[in-house]
Amino acid sequence: MRPAPASVGPASASPSAIALALASVYLVWGSTYLAIRFALEGGWPPLLMGGVRFLACGVALYAVLRWRGMAAPTRIQWRNAAFVGVLLLGVGNGLVCVAEQTVSSGLAAVAVASMPLWMAVFAMLRGEHPGRMEWLGLGVGFVGVAWLNAGSSLAASPAGLVALLVAAIAWAYGSVWSRGRGRDLPSPFMSAAAQMLCGGAAMLVVGLVIGERFADWPTPQGMLSVGYLATVGSLIGFSAYIWLLQHVRPALAGSYAYVNPVIAVLLGAWLAGERFGAHELGAMAVVLAGVVAISLARARKAAPAPLPAQTADADA
Repeated sequence: MRPAPASVGPASASPSAIALALASVYLVWGSTYLAIRFALEGGWPPLLMGGVRFLACGVALYAVLRWRGMAAPTRIQWRNAAFVGVLLLGVGNGLVCVAEQTVSSGLAAVAVASMPLWMAVFAMLRGEHPGRMEWLGLGVGFVGVAWLNAGSSLAASPAGLVALLVAAIAWAYGSVWSRGRGRDLPSPFMSAAAQMLCGGAAMLVVGLVIGERFADWPTPQGMLSVGYLATVGSLIGFSAYIWLLQHVRPALAGSYAYVNPVIAVLLGAWLAGERFGAHELGAMAVVLAGVVAISLARARKAAPAPLPAQTADADA
């Protein structure tokens, strides 16, 4: 990976916009693990489910953006968006869907929580070294996630765990690679649409090639779950994440992976009747402490001022 130019940094954005985008990613993606499980139980093959989800959302978002007058991506931008989309969605999300056939949704969230650490490693290779407070937040957050599931009986298979590890690494690499690309990628929302189109198409093709087929028509629960994943999980959550990658440091953008397991536990107690006590509450407090540490580190460490051309690219 070639080092990024020294002048490349996150584009400027208001604190309220960053907070809203983070809240969207934290809350929405915390619910998608359960929705994926419901979709699989409702008769959807994993890769066909992901392909339909992202293609449908990508087509809708792309059509709206073009209708509003936004320029279509150039050939180079399509190439780069396809590369990132295949890494984030085709490999990252696709392997999570595959893994949840044999791995519980809670353990899937825990395994993906290693992603911010991989993001920090890849960011270091680009010359973006996390500060002490960011490393502290990353470490505390990972300990909290591990504590949250320590001693629990979570079903897993070795192949599923390997799939989740590869998914986290692919997502982290794609996220860091996409930052600071300027004109080589479209504006954040058009980039999200292009990545969903390319990633969704890749998932459909691979799913069909490996023999995924519908044994029967999906159940109403399965259809509703995929509808939720496409609209809320992709349109809101993924678009907010792509926007964050252009406006905050990798440690903060990736901190959602520590909050998602907390949200998953709360939703499990609410929707699936799962119980949690002092053990889970204590672990959640540790996770949130890690996120606070990362947020404070970002507030204290001023990002380099973007060049005028970069600002124009980010706001296009």
